[in-house]
Amino acid sequence: MAAKDGVFQDLAAAVRAVVVRAATGVGRAAVAGAGAQYNSLMSTLARFLEQHPTYAGTSALDQLRASEYGRLDTQGHTYLDYTGAGLHADSQVREHAEWLTSGVFGNPHSASPSSMAATRAVERARASVLAYFNGTDNYTAVFTLNASGALKLVGESYPFCPGGRLLLTADNHNSVNGIREFASAKGSSVAYAPLGVPDLRIAQPELTALLDAADRSCANLFAFPAQSNFSGVKHPLALVDAAQERGWHVLLDAAAFVPTNPLDLRIVSPDFVSISFYKMFGYPTGLGCLLIRNSALATLQRPWFAGGTVNFATVQGSLHVLAPREAGFEDGTLNYLSIPAVEIGLRHLERIGLDTIQTRIECLTDWLLTELAALRHGNGRPMVRLYGPASTSMRGGTVTMNFYDPNGHLFDYRRIDELAGLKGISLRIGCFCNPGAGETAEGLTAEDMRAAVSEDADITLPRFLQIMEHRSGKSAGAIRVSLGLASNFADVERFLKFAAGLRDQTTLIIGAVTFDVESCRVIRDGS
Repeated sequence: MAAKDGVFQDLAAAVRAVVVRAATGVGRAAVAGAGAQYNSLMSTLARFLEQHPTYAGTSALDQLRASEYGRLDTQGHTYLDYTGAGLHADSQVREHAEWLTSGVFGNPHSASPSSMAATRAVERARASVLAYFNGTDNYTAVFTLNASGALKLVGESYPFCPGGRLLLTADNHNSVNGIREFASAKGSSVAYAPLGVPDLRIAQPELTALLDAADRSCANLFAFPAQSNFSGVKHPLALVDAAQERGWHVLLDAAAFVPTNPLDLRIVSPDFVSISFYKMFGYPTGLGCLLIRNSALATLQRPWFAGGTVNFATVQGSLHVLAPREAGFEDGTLNYLSIPAVEIGLRHLERIGLDTIQTRIECLTDWLLTELAALRHGNGRPMVRLYGPASTSMRGGTVTMNFYDPNGHLFDYRRIDELAGLKGISLRIGCFCNPGAGETAEGLTAEDMRAAVSEDADITLPRFLQIMEHRSGKSAGAIRVSLGLASNFADVERFLKFAAGLRDQTTLIIGAVTFDVESCRVIRDGS
């Protein structure tokens, strides 16, 4: 009971801070009503703790939030985009800054004292990555610009050929989907394993049939995500062994999985694993990693060479000798000042413990799913459509949805994003670079795609959204809320309160979107 009382006090303090900020933010007149609001939140909190007793064991994360992520509450910010990017702890930046100011570090491609100091730091970080995933003896760690860079390395270097196959799943990030361009250019066939609805899990019978179709005499690559960045579904890691037994190399996209889940490469051994460090612990950005199983290393054949990747190169002789292991894949000069921060981030996660993070996220995700599904307009119609599993079984802390008005008309997800931003809530909208899962969730078809392109050859996301709405009332995107190690009950409640505020609203009332997302990189203000 003492542990539960302790976590209740921590949460009560967090909720009280939210209430006080909300009250003082609109003037003194609102303070009088804060007591009733606070009592209501405390009642909700008691109900949550009763339904999720294991949450009491995660109270250390409340203390961590106060000491390492205090800027969230100081600024009144509700951060719900951990699948987009993790948040860094204050101590990570301090420790890295202390390291930077403690020595002189130069370009690693030399034997000078400054160069050797940088090399030692990089290799310590490389060893820590392999140790973290239990791959020290059987894997090679290649540092890349990001997870997409890791995936591109596999795509450009894998020996695709006529008769070989690339098998993807409809639930893949675009950086995995892009590998099909390398495969097709070299004559390999490309196929997609579909998803089942409504849970958006890989359709197992169809996948098995596709895996069984491999020609073992050719090179075959199967790529899938350990956790969906669209729906939060955790796809079974047993697929790795199942595919390898059928003559496939396996590429596991673990970018959305490893921030909150352990990946033990002694238990599950994909041939290639892509990860992103800023999604794990927020800092540094601009760094990813490709983990290559040593037995598959010789399979990759680099189509070019660069500075840092060769032991020997000649202009007159027009030949080169590629460096062995990771050196042959790390193009140019490594980000040698940032890579040591990876070791700091991994230690940070180890101190917290992934079990604690998992427990908290599972409790909060279950509460979020249940409460969103229960939201109704005054006429009884549901306010929210959730994509993916309705429970936390084999799913992570990513919850994707769309909102609807009392007449069942879809709200523009971009306007919901705007309104959430006005409340200090950071979430994410769009298709999240995962078009296959979004298309399956909304029932978009190949005919829909052809119709959109036929209407506008220079199709953009806003234009596609318009066409789909007018054509069939379907959405071409959604709203994604994702939880991470610094998430707490107050964050979830603040979003639920925002969602409940859309009850009985219409587009006329909430207003139209004031910006267009022209591309992944360009946002245009329409005001």
